[in-house]
Amino acid sequence: VISLHIGQGGIQVGNSCWELFCLEQGIQPNGQMQKSNTTPEKNDAFNTFYDETSEGKTVPRALFLDTESDVIDEIRTGPYNKLFYPEQFISDKEDAGNNYARGRYTIGKDIIGLCTDRIRKLAEICTGLQGFIITHSIGGGTGSGFCSLLLEKLTEEYSKKSKLAFTIYPSPCTCLLYTSDAADEGLGVDLDGRGTIKKK
Repeated sequence: VISLHIGQGGIQVGNSCWELFCLEQGIQPNGQMQKSNTTPEKNDAFNTFYDETSEGKTVPRALFLDTESDVIDEIRTGPYNKLFYPEQFISDKEDAGNNYARGRYTIGKDIIGLCTDRIRKLAEICTGLQGFIITHSIGGGTGSGFCSLLLEKLTEEYSKKSKLAFTIYPSPCTCLLYTSDAADEGLGVDLDGRGTIKKK
């Protein structure tokens, strides 16, 4: 499985998930197994989400994609920065400005080729690619517009592979994932997500 974290919301959720997965699997922030887990039994679930290098480093099979680098830079400089390779972070210089059309038709078109190349390289090293897990938000331009463009490309190239999207919706009400008296907007989840893919 390849995990794709798209836009600010998707990247922040993805980063939190990888931190939890590492704690659960006994993986240190630098990608090395904790001393007590130096010879763990590697099961299919572990190998589904991680690759192991010849040096014994464990690397998540994930890409972080955004049209601007601010949120990705937080991971690049954060405590888990050595867990990922630099190629796993793809960003451009200009954000989509909470605009679906900019994310899909202008700025997104500039980085879609690089993104599909990196996805293809990750897919090639998988022993049996099962599909994609996508985290993104509908509230912004990258998570909505660019994600719909990327989903369209994935459907063309990997039509028989599963695509599971965890979609974050902005909402003024008390919602499923997050609620706070201090927040202006809560977050909701779409476990279907068919509305983001343009049907031909």
